[in-house]
Amino acid sequence: MSQDTLNRSNLGAVQRAAQVRLMIFDVDGILTDGSLHFGPDGEMMKSFNVLDGQGIKLLQSAGIATAIISARQSAIVSKRASDLGITHVMQGIHDKKSAFLTLCKELNVPHEACGFIGDDVIDLPILLRVGFPASVPNGHKEVRSRVCYVTQINGGRGAAREVCDFILQAQNKYDSVLAPFLDVSDDDR
Repeated sequence: MSQDTLNRSNLGAVQRAAQVRLMIFDVDGILTDGSLHFGPDGEMMKSFNVLDGQGIKLLQSAGIATAIISARQSAIVSKRASDLGITHVMQGIHDKKSAFLTLCKELNVPHEACGFIGDDVIDLPILLRVGFPASVPNGHKEVRSRVCYVTQINGGRGAAREVCDFILQAQNKYDSVLAPFLDVSDDDR
């Protein structure tokens, strides 16, 4: 996302994203496309987007904590979270509000310093409390109408990465987290 795009986006969303110290992700419909695939023995499979994973790692490298709050319980999500270094993973949570309040208290982060990206009405109790609420274009209309930022990319296709980049740019940290990947010093030649 270019600086021009950031400047043209909702100024309120930029100001809200600039305050994020903890970014929380829903899973189904956000980190995945929302499809549930079941094998012949009932095992569940999910597909994750590598761009989303790198975005989460970039947030972490910028000092922004990350977490997952999901209504479904899945060993696959635990594995993905572990691979990404997400230590705050709350699964099988149908009372997302209580989970959110517990997480904020545990990490000593005020609600307005949190971001959350969700796509369905079960996510509203968190979305209505965080400083930076976000959703995806394929999210439920009741959710999209109540957030300050809707990604251009659908869930499971890089939407989480778009949000991560947006936050990093709003906090003027984007260039510094990319710098290690852009180093072409003479030592390597």
